[in-house]
Amino acid sequence: MKSKILLSALILVVGLESYAQNNKIKKAEKQYEQLAYIDAIKIYENVADKGYKSVDLFRKLGNAYYFNGQLQQANKWYTELFLLDQTLDPEYYYRYSQTLKSVGDYNNANKILDAFNTLNGNDSRAKLYESNKDYYAEIKENSGRYVIENIDINSELSDYGTSFLGDNIVFASTREQRGISKNIQKWTNQAFSTLYTARVNENGTLDKVQNFKNIVDSKFNEATPVFTKDGQTMYFTRNNYNDGKKGKDAQGTTLLKLYKATFENGRWSNVKELPFNSDLYSTAHPALSPDEKTLYFASNRPGTLGESDIFKVAIYNNDLYGTLENLGNTINTEGKETFPFVSAQNELYFSSNGHPGLGGLDVFVSKINSNGSFEKVSNVGTPINGPMDDFAFVINTTANTGYFSSNRDGGKGFDDIYRFTETRKLSCEQLISGTVTDKKKQSLLAGAKVIILDEHMNVVKELSTDDKGSFSYDSAECGKVYYIRVLKEEYLTAEKKLALPVKKEKTEVNIALEKNVEKITVGTDLAKIFAIEMIYFDLDKSNIRPDAALDITKVVEVMKQYPTMKVEVASHTDSRASKSYNLILSQKRAQSTLDFMVKSGIDKSRLVAKGYGEAHLVNKCADGVECSEEEHQQNRRSQFVITAM
Repeated sequence: MKSKILLSALILVVGLESYAQNNKIKKAEKQYEQLAYIDAIKIYENVADKGYKSVDLFRKLGNAYYFNGQLQQANKWYTELFLLDQTLDPEYYYRYSQTLKSVGDYNNANKILDAFNTLNGNDSRAKLYESNKDYYAEIKENSGRYVIENIDINSELSDYGTSFLGDNIVFASTREQRGISKNIQKWTNQAFSTLYTARVNENGTLDKVQNFKNIVDSKFNEATPVFTKDGQTMYFTRNNYNDGKKGKDAQGTTLLKLYKATFENGRWSNVKELPFNSDLYSTAHPALSPDEKTLYFASNRPGTLGESDIFKVAIYNNDLYGTLENLGNTINTEGKETFPFVSAQNELYFSSNGHPGLGGLDVFVSKINSNGSFEKVSNVGTPINGPMDDFAFVINTTANTGYFSSNRDGGKGFDDIYRFTETRKLSCEQLISGTVTDKKKQSLLAGAKVIILDEHMNVVKELSTDDKGSFSYDSAECGKVYYIRVLKEEYLTAEKKLALPVKKEKTEVNIALEKNVEKITVGTDLAKIFAIEMIYFDLDKSNIRPDAALDITKVVEVMKQYPTMKVEVASHTDSRASKSYNLILSQKRAQSTLDFMVKSGIDKSRLVAKGYGEAHLVNKCADGVECSEEEHQQNRRSQFVITAM
């Protein structure tokens, strides 16, 4: 923007990234007769049928059937899960109640729902907040709500800063005036700005532009007026110029101040400087609250967070004012906030280059709450905002029409005034985005099916992850509850609940899927597939504990599926104790594991027990090296390595 009345502005160029979503996922052909796979659910179910019990086992079995719509089978395993009488996530109460209804047990279903409501209440768990890294998604969501046009009254110079006065608009312009001596601004080679007015016709067109009133016209800048509803009082911006004298700061610069004038006997008179101005900093661009009891303005006075902030002050009778208040860091940033306007619906519109935008100054809006606090700031989007400076936004919320100023390309002059019609209100909608990964490998999963469900479990959107494992849904309602369910072939289905914030935010949900089917070959360690870090034994013991038996039985079931498979049962220790002791202990434990597997039906000829003691440490924790307990734990591990298929 070329006019100094705006205060100096930094141009913020924002790079925008777009991500193409790949919805066409090619499924590779699988030669199942040449490859061996483990069906984890089948293994888990076989293990459970043998009488083994655990929360993790029953949870996975229940979920596997529940998410596939097999509620009666899910009910069997959820019932087993609840019989363990362990602490569970409240969502399992809801799922269990649904499966109870599927088998006609409505009385117990209602009891479980009562427990669910008691546990859940108004809890907003699973709320995920994200810094505004993906701000463009919000701008895109907010865009397209206005129809704009460049109005006829613009000149080849600067026209900006529109205000309503009855059936007229009043604005500032640096256009030349015949018969009026006006200083020229050396930095633009344009005249200082003067106030002009034009009548607004019923069809929105404007009559011929006229000079507003010479009584408020000085040799320097006048701009950005605001008027009381009765049209009797005006606050406006002017350079530091009183009674024919210029005021300057320590560097000799004539800064900006706020003035007040009253309409008496058909003319504007009684021009007064407001008492909170200073020769040392600028105060500019006034705006009035709907009740006209509060004056908002921009200033770079002490206490400002950035280049310029928006402040407010209470207006009392007899030209008295309250204590100045900075609007705080919800509105103000380390950048520049300026040109405030408060709509009849108590919305604060302002321009900023500190909040994420499209470049230069963008127009933003924040709802003013009854207690004076501000809701989250939102970018009003395109076409109001663009890569240049967009500012001085005003709106008549009854007619849904208004004006803003911009120095965008395609205008008639340096700054132009644009008229707009608002076609829809800024609704509070959320962007839900996230990634889907393989839980073990932590790799991104493309082509996963993502289902968005509402709080009543109705499907509202189905989509697929792109080649980067990402997905996004930009139409979620603020304050609502959603469920994100993710399905992919060869993986266990997963679901997360989101309680969205009541304020507009981007919510991110990242979901890791567990592999349901694993490829196995010679050299595969079955312990890794089933996340068996260690077969636990009591101190200095080698007998199989019940929790160890559960894990070993998983391997037994795999070997029963593949009768020709052979496995080495390996046991490792950490470096604590002597090498000979560790070797003997690890051999005993490996042998105990082998004996258990033989008793479980595996021919002894298919198994080898090998204790390695501390011979194969996976980290630095050798004898004499100081390590944490967690580091030692990495070396205490069990392996079930396939030696033949």
